[in-house]
Amino acid sequence: MSTEQHSESADYETVIAIAATPEVVFDALTTVEGLASWWTVRVAGSAELGGEVRFTFDGPDSCDMVVEAAERPTSVRWQVRACPFLPDWVGTRPTFTITPVEFGTELRFRHDGLRPTLECWDDCRQGWDHYLPSLKAYVESGKGVPYASREQEAAAGRVRR
Repeated sequence: MSTEQHSESADYETVIAIAATPEVVFDALTTVEGLASWWTVRVAGSAELGGEVRFTFDGPDSCDMVVEAAERPTSVRWQVRACPFLPDWVGTRPTFTITPVEFGTELRFRHDGLRPTLECWDDCRQGWDHYLPSLKAYVESGKGVPYASREQEAAAGRVRR
């Protein structure tokens, strides 16, 4: 995975090589089951074009996104509509560009509007640097590392750092 940063005004962007077909990657981004397998286990709504997806982590609030684009199997773009625990995200656009290559798929992820000048930059960059490899692991092996609530982590005997 390579993270590209050119200046304080550059959006978060990275490219990942994935040993899976573009269709498999697309499905992981456009189904609730797929999203729950690599990002957060608490996902609701519709991840299809025009749908709204609600991602919940700890606490009762969700980060709500509208699916602005879902062109099988080449691209997915969300727009963040509400996110009480990450207000810097409102209006930003996580964008996934999926390209077939000899070994499977090249995934270019760009979070338009997520810039180093935002208060959440360090935590958000670290989050994407964890969850995008989780997406890769999920589509390559069937086992991602999605976020689970502190209660679920404790019940499974895992301690979060």
